[in-house]
Amino acid sequence: MNYYGFDEIVEGMEESFTVKVTHEMMEAFLGITGDVNPLHTDVSFAKEKGYDSCVVYGMLTASFLSTLAGVYLPGKNSLIHSVETKFVKPVFEGDVLTVSGKVTEKRELFSAFVVKVEIRNQNNEKVLRGNMQIGVMKDGE
Repeated sequence: MNYYGFDEIVEGMEESFTVKVTHEMMEAFLGITGDVNPLHTDVSFAKEKGYDSCVVYGMLTASFLSTLAGVYLPGKNSLIHSVETKFVKPVFEGDVLTVSGKVTEKRELFSAFVVKVEIRNQNNEKVLRGNMQIGVMKDGE
């Protein structure tokens, strides 16, 4: 886990990590959300709609942005203010995703910064893009 303070954050700073999407993740997400949409749970239905298999929940994919902020950029003192995403391509079980963010702006007044985010699959295809505004709490807050 990183421990960047607000003063250590600079425009252009980047962090990334990889994660493999598993069937267990899909089951856990279903259990938490109750989203039984057959596009995510029924292979036959997904194939009828033109996909090779069930499509991973978009919000499961986007949830890795929480890890980006809470573990990597800035890490321990992260406080996500907002997340704006666009789902560009579908994700499937077994995909290996690279989640990355680059600081594009610092906002001194609120001890916050803006991160351009993207997630790419193992074929380097962009599956998600967006922006996050992240605050940095001071130790002890």
